[in-house]
Amino acid sequence: MSLFYLPTISAGVKYLDEEESRHVIKVLRMEPGDEFTITDGRGFFYQTRITSIKAKKCAFEILEKKQIPKKDSSIHIAIAPTKNSDRIEWFVEKAVEIGIDEISFVLCQNSERKTINLARIEKIAISALKQSQQAWLPKLNSIKPFKELIQDGADQKFIGYVDEPTSISLKSLALPQKKYLVLIGPEGDFSKEELASAIGNGFKKISLGSNRLRTETAGLVACHTLQIINS
Repeated sequence: MSLFYLPTISAGVKYLDEEESRHVIKVLRMEPGDEFTITDGRGFFYQTRITSIKAKKCAFEILEKKQIPKKDSSIHIAIAPTKNSDRIEWFVEKAVEIGIDEISFVLCQNSERKTINLARIEKIAISALKQSQQAWLPKLNSIKPFKELIQDGADQKFIGYVDEPTSISLKSLALPQKKYLVLIGPEGDFSKEELASAIGNGFKKISLGSNRLRTETAGLVACHTLQIINS
């Protein structure tokens, strides 16, 4: 089933944008009377039927509206952008497919990249949302200073920092049905000052396994671990 994204459908817009219309017309070769499903990214699926097709505009009528409730848990990963933008984009794609609720990008003392292309990140997230047939688009935040992110009021707050072999694993500390925030640092890791500041704000150090992971892999492991705990 092809899923389309239209955030303005709840405001009464009943035609797909140019890109989505092109997919319906040129790729799927659909015609008036054919049906497809739309999500607004805010928890609703709409079953629709094509009423007319023009060169760059596919109009439809709504047949059914279905609400998908929010989960009891909430997964928020704050991750340092990688020097190679492809790697952080890969993280966003896969985390959205798994079911992340919020992604932030954190600026650390050892950060290799200090800017991100949020418009491109949003496009990747929307594509992953449609691919994985979900109704909720994660909240995507632009890059924020470390000191700002550690003020977050999550139920459980974790920082990926392994400085000894006995570090406690995320799966051992995370409780189900909570609001989580996990900080994932750059390749150069968080500084000692950042670690101390995070712990002072209620974060707990966690391990994500015995292997040394790249930034984007660590973020994905954290996301998947929390999703499994709440499955």
